[in-house]
Amino acid sequence: MSATTEKPNVIIFGGLNTCSRSLAALLVPLEGERLVSHLRIVDKYSVSPPTTYLGAEFPKILAQPDVEYRQVNLTVPSAVASAFDPPEGQAAYSYVFDLTGEIRYDRTEMIAIKMTFNVSRLVGLEAARRNVQAYVRLQLPVYESSEKSTHDEKEDVKPAKPLDVWWHETVRMLSAIEGLNLVVLRVGFVYGPYIDFGIYTSVITVASVYGYMKKPMKTLWSPGKDPMYTVHSDDVAGGLWACAQWIAPLGRKEADIIAGEQILFHNEKSKVSEVEGMPPCDAKLIAPLFNLVRSAFKQFLDTSNSEFQQVDDSEITLLKGGEIVTAYFGTTFEFHSFMINAYAKANVVEEINEHHVGVWTEMLSSSNPPITQTPLTAYMDTFTLSRHKLAYSNNKIKEVMGYKLKRPEFNHDTIKEIVEKWKAEGSWPNL
Repeated sequence: MSATTEKPNVIIFGGLNTCSRSLAALLVPLEGERLVSHLRIVDKYSVSPPTTYLGAEFPKILAQPDVEYRQVNLTVPSAVASAFDPPEGQAAYSYVFDLTGEIRYDRTEMIAIKMTFNVSRLVGLEAARRNVQAYVRLQLPVYESSEKSTHDEKEDVKPAKPLDVWWHETVRMLSAIEGLNLVVLRVGFVYGPYIDFGIYTSVITVASVYGYMKKPMKTLWSPGKDPMYTVHSDDVAGGLWACAQWIAPLGRKEADIIAGEQILFHNEKSKVSEVEGMPPCDAKLIAPLFNLVRSAFKQFLDTSNSEFQQVDDSEITLLKGGEIVTAYFGTTFEFHSFMINAYAKANVVEEINEHHVGVWTEMLSSSNPPITQTPLTAYMDTFTLSRHKLAYSNNKIKEVMGYKLKRPEFNHDTIKEIVEKWKAEGSWPNL
């Protein structure tokens, strides 16, 4: 966007409990250049009083005159449609960021369809009717890849868990909407300040417990070579914005030619007739798709590609990620034996949690001052404790958009920033 071009009006749908706060901080920062004329954030949660964690800085973002928050039931078509109506005197919204989707793995398939597939369908259909210039869909790490190679956007990575199928099906559905200027951004495991969801938030919290106890933190998965590619929340925000700026002047047809990939079917064929809006299982659906991750296996890098090595300069596997986090808290990262491993995976999730959850509670009560409320928990659910393998290549987003990572390293400084911000707002124990 040139300096003389008017800045767009933007809507963010969903994601208040994931990445929309980070995106808002980029678009309408408390200090520095504003990227938009007006920002509206729409989600199911209340922000006053808050019914989900907001972090210390986000209420200040919302207090700005060019920012509006709407609490909306996004399962209601008329409510979604009205959310697109701009404030009086404002231009129509031209960029839409779709961060909707159910992230809890204890939900039923019916809820996944309703809160992920159906909600995004309503937003996408209305965006197409309004002829928005850019519609950017965020795909969280809902896929599983091989540990033997990185995967580019052309490769068929499959949904990792049963409910992840509906995140994938959502992309197929959006791809089929005529006239929707869609771009899909597929990211790694997210971490960063005020991020209270996901695997790395749990790992950081639990590692602090084992550091407090002066005991090693042990994982159920040995030897820890599984790739667990990550991305900082600042880069999730930056990548989303780059996608919108890229497609807005191009339009969908040209974007498909440049970056379109086939979105393959990974559902039960019977669902097509059961779920309204599902495209046929044999439909050839194309959408612009980009990966965005920060970490790579060193042995998978092409040594002739110096740019790839420059950007992805922090290699993360289960082992290395665990070692970085535990070392920050003064302890070590180890593995259970195979016998314990097999037994624990089947039977002792609650027993594992009982030990460190109790100590986390002790840390909170021993804090100066004591902490009575925090969004953080040391409880690791079955999903968090299960095996994860995610290895994307992000060459394409660099080559097509020229995107450069804002936060290319995961190290002790990164963890310190996260912990200190939680500590400053009273969410992390001061011991």
